[in-house]
Amino acid sequence: MIPPGLQAYAGRGPEWAAWLERLPGLLRDLLAEWELTVDGDSRHGNTALVLPVRTTAGRQAALKIVWPHWEAEHEALALQHWHGAGAVRLLRADPHRWALLLERLSTEDLSDLWDVEACGVVGDLYRRLHRPAPPQLRTLSDQAARWADELGRIDRSAPVPHRMVQHARSLAADLASDPATDGTLIHTDLHFHNVLAAPHGGWVAIDPKPLSGDAHYELAPMLWNRWSELDGRVRDGVRDRFVALVDAAGLDEDRARDWVIVRMLVSIKGELLDNHAPHRDWITAMLAIAKAVQD
Repeated sequence: MIPPGLQAYAGRGPEWAAWLERLPGLLRDLLAEWELTVDGDSRHGNTALVLPVRTTAGRQAALKIVWPHWEAEHEALALQHWHGAGAVRLLRADPHRWALLLERLSTEDLSDLWDVEACGVVGDLYRRLHRPAPPQLRTLSDQAARWADELGRIDRSAPVPHRMVQHARSLAADLASDPATDGTLIHTDLHFHNVLAAPHGGWVAIDPKPLSGDAHYELAPMLWNRWSELDGRVRDGVRDRFVALVDAAGLDEDRARDWVIVRMLVSIKGELLDNHAPHRDWITAMLAIAKAVQD
């Protein structure tokens, strides 16, 4: 039940290797305790295994087990809060074992839609998902304060204009102290591949990395995914997506722009400070997006 591609993640380090060693037993325990039968081949993403199952009542479902990491610690809480309105429906959860039983969705995502049309779908989902955040969630203001500090560690010799780093750092510091930065339940990783067709019709979000934050923070993943499609028209393509998202969700363009700039430079910061061999093409793409939304 463990795909070879997921098994290969043992090379990521000892924590991954230990989790993968425990995973078969965890799967067996959950299948027995929740009285589930396997109903297809397992799949995996970057941090989770998903196994098609059926309940004793014959309902199709999906058993998801997540590699423990802080971004996913409140996934079940967010899904419970949305209760199937704009997001995949949660049927059961064991947060201590990072296990979720979800309604089974189609594998159809937004990949085949025109990207601007897909932005309209996602903008509508923002409206449905954004609601008062439960108090247990981590706050975006804490993240922004940390980023303001970390952006200051980027050396002037780094392959990124220092003025852009300073601009993003200033924005992050201002947003960290803004009361409007917290209080809204946000998905934070909503993009073309994290929206699936629901069996009852329409589109729903999956794989949230929830925070108590600001609706305007959401846009960045829709700008950097399907990046190769923008080859030759990066400025106009990014602008088209940005405007479509802002309009569909009814957001303030200036505030959304500020968060895009911060997220692009934070992504660059991660490449420069956390990777021994920074991905230069990714840095170039992030800079291009930050510049495009300011034109």
